Amino acid sequence: MRHFPPLLEMIEGLVHTPSVSSVDPAVDRGNRAVIDLLASWLDSSGFQVEIMPLPGNPAKANLIATLGRGPGGLVLAGHVDTVPYDAGKWTHDPFSLTEADARLYGLGTSDMKSFLALALEASRDMQAINLKEPLILLATADEETSMSGARALVDAQRPRARHAIIGEPTGLHPVRMHKGILMEAIRLHGHSGHSSDPSLGNSALEAMHIVIGAILAWREELQEHYRDPLFAVPVPTLNLGHIHGGDNPNRICAECELHIDLRPLPGMDSKELRDELHHRVRHSLRDSGISTDFESLSAGVPPMETAPDAPIVTLAEKLTGYPAQAVAFATEAPYLAQLGMDTVVMGPGDIAQAHQPDEYLALDRLNPTINILQQAIKTVCIK
Repeated sequence: MRHFPPLLEMIEGLVHTPSVSSVDPAVDRGNRAVIDLLASWLDSSGFQVEIMPLPGNPAKANLIATLGRGPGGLVLAGHVDTVPYDAGKWTHDPFSLTEADARLYGLGTSDMKSFLALALEASRDMQAINLKEPLILLATADEETSMSGARALVDAQRPRARHAIIGEPTGLHPVRMHKGILMEAIRLHGHSGHSSDPSLGNSALEAMHIVIGAILAWREELQEHYRDPLFAVPVPTLNLGHIHGGDNPNRICAECELHIDLRPLPGMDSKELRDELHHRVRHSLRDSGISTDFESLSAGVPPMETAPDAPIVTLAEKLTGYPAQAVAFATEAPYLAQLGMDTVVMGPGDIAQAHQPDEYLALDRLNPTINILQQAIKTVCIK
């Protein structure tokens, strides 16, 4: 038997240890304290534990903990970072585990620290000698921002396994497909001048009006060409999320910037989409005298699709009683797929609770999650 603390004590310890990740450096903090806490539980219970600091950032790390040996095996994966919280909008302390209304309240209860504690609980009675394939517990950094933890795993080509379950909040419904994310800044450079005479300048703001028209026309083409009815929103989406230009009403606008968010379906290539976006923008401004440049606002996340007949998919459907779904939010699954794993996203939380004040996990999700994970371990690793 593993010498882990009791389940609720583990969840409390993870929630109590802050690990907020943010694109704002003033808010962002490391996850190493959470990784070290997990490592202390796992190392004392017979797992082989490796902590992998992220290159150039020792305050952040991934953890790979392995029970058993050999090829194949099952990865139970989760990120240990959380989003920032809305100060003053929580009824309960976000960094304390509060049990009330048949729920566990706290930052990360749903998304998704609790899953890691539940994975440990599910492995409590597993003996390495009985495992024909290894069980691997994986905890990652910065999923909520840059996916730098998952990218570091791909660079290191570790861990290696055949199957993976990522415990993101899905209400214990298996997910085998999700959209990707591509975020881009488009900057137009014109020429300022006195607004009384348009010939004195070249308006980047008016040029952006042309660019927006070209982008919306492209969006319509994409949505006519690509469609997957498994998704609630069955087409790729393209959102115009931010625009800024000019500095005064009586000056011709010299600079204008637009930020977009594109969510491609599985089968759509992010690099090809980015290249086509650049081509469309430049073509719309030909002979205008307006110059352009682009910036990727994030490295982006590829779409993910695991085959419907993959063993981990059919197993998850059998254990939960639900058919595998498709969702719009992105996860670390594409990176585990790059490491050769067939991956299902399936966790006890609900996406409606993620990133919200008073985030919670319902108590009646605990035992079903433990049972499902135990059966998955026995099926894949013990047989």
